[in-house]
Amino acid sequence: MSKAPLIEGTFLLEKIPGKGGWTYLRLPGVSSDYRGKFGTVKVSGTIDDYELINYGLMPIRDGGLFLPIKAEIRKKTGKKEGDKVFVLLYADAEDMPMAMPEDLLVCLQDEPEAYQTYQSYTETERKAFLDWIGEANQDEVRVRRIAQTIDLLLSKQKR
Repeated sequence: MSKAPLIEGTFLLEKIPGKGGWTYLRLPGVSSDYRGKFGTVKVSGTIDDYELINYGLMPIRDGGLFLPIKAEIRKKTGKKEGDKVFVLLYADAEDMPMAMPEDLLVCLQDEPEAYQTYQSYTETERKAFLDWIGEANQDEVRVRRIAQTIDLLLSKQKR
């Protein structure tokens, strides 16, 4: 995978005390751009040599993330509570923030207030602007939509 990892490092396997307690990893939080409904984050990657595909990280109170480690993973990696594992996780493609087009970025850099408003919007609100601009099939329409986007942002309106 050529994209940058969302989470990379060595983490301690922990277990919730008591009968039936889950074994889990406590992971650092990530940008809210990657968070879905209820603060979950969809990822793929590896724990040691075990491949994870489309796994959900759950939010915890301290702002971090919680990844339950099922018995199959512990068995295949030979790890248990108290052991350390190497974790390499990438955001699943549909959960990655959209890249801002260069022409819009240049215009927003000229209007810091509009840029600040854009940054304060949720990923869904930003995507509405980006989709609308991206749907333009002619350069002049695209330029007009970028100008309208800047005006909307300066007046703190949404698309």
